[in-house]
Amino acid sequence: MPVTVAQSETLCLIRLEGELNIASAAELKKLLLEALAGEVELQVELGNAAELDVTILQLLWAGERAARVAGKGFALAGRLPEQIAIAVAEAGLARFPVATDPKAAPK
Repeated sequence: MPVTVAQSETLCLIRLEGELNIASAAELKKLLLEALAGEVELQVELGNAAELDVTILQLLWAGERAARVAGKGFALAGRLPEQIAIAVAEAGLARFPVATDPKAAPK
């Protein structure tokens, strides 16, 4: 799972690429926990994801819930590939907020 993390004073952007499955879960969980421990909004970009399994969906769901409980922002950034958008919707995660201003994301 190629991953990059970009952080600014107000935003942590986690970009995930390739196949995202149980083998990626530990690394993603670590990144989400680190981001949620900070005081910034969290965005996850899946635009270059090729596959997303239920383990990753569960982690994203838990991350969104933890952010909401903590009063922090959590959103999916950028465009979702069609197969990922279908998986997200079928898992009932379509209510995830989607970041509307990709220019606000750190590089």
